[in-house]
Amino acid sequence: MNKKQQMLDQAIANETVMNIGENTILPAEASNIEDERLHRKQRLTAALRLFGKFGFDEGAAGHITVRDPENTDCFWVNPMGVSFKQVKLSELLLVNHDGEVLEGNGFLNGAAFTIHSHIHRARPDVIAAAHSHSIYGKSWAALGRPLDPISQDACAFFNDHSVFEDFNGVVLDMDEGEALAKALGQNKACILQNHGLITVGESIESAAWWYFTMERSCQAQLLAEAAGKPKIIGDAIAKTTYDTVGSELAGWFSFQPLYNTIIAEQPEMFD
Repeated sequence: MNKKQQMLDQAIANETVMNIGENTILPAEASNIEDERLHRKQRLTAALRLFGKFGFDEGAAGHITVRDPENTDCFWVNPMGVSFKQVKLSELLLVNHDGEVLEGNGFLNGAAFTIHSHIHRARPDVIAAAHSHSIYGKSWAALGRPLDPISQDACAFFNDHSVFEDFNGVVLDMDEGEALAKALGQNKACILQNHGLITVGESIESAAWWYFTMERSCQAQLLAEAAGKPKIIGDAIAKTTYDTVGSELAGWFSFQPLYNTIIAEQPEMFD
């Protein structure tokens, strides 16, 4: 059974997709490696532009990576010092797990290599990973707590995110990168105490979407706790909600409106 059919079967079982027909939108399967590589690089570029549009940029901080479909010990990443708002597909760097830039002429962010190389090495299922210093994410991270299931959207992370409690400065030490990957475990996200958020997915689309919705979930909980004591969704309902909004297909699908919007607004990103 192929990956696409497995995702569809899961969606039907969880009643995420209704009225299945020939026009149902599902992840397309590339006919060759070159097409899949282009697909991943296009979605990576769009995700970076969206990070800029959402205000997730903070100087030179922040990076998103996607595993190369052929050379699976390599990943594509945005060059350091190029704004999320301006990065182009042609500027992406191909980096191996030894930190060598195999394609591209930009600067490699040392923290990007340290963090993402360990995650991609430890998690063969992870196709993409996203990290930034977005305002609500780093604000919530300062509390050193996991998110509570206080909304339908937050349930996407129910029992599927962790907290990395050791902040030792900019993540440049390889041992720190290994510890971070260990803290992430098999989860889709990790709150880096005093630092920010990191999300991963089996596609670039889902990894990016988990970041968007986790940032907003941090914002929502900060606002709710400032106003009073939030009501917590019970475990049973949180789990059934997670099965719908927290699946890989749900993450992939939720990214599509954002992707369609940004490519209509900024088609030059693929130059």
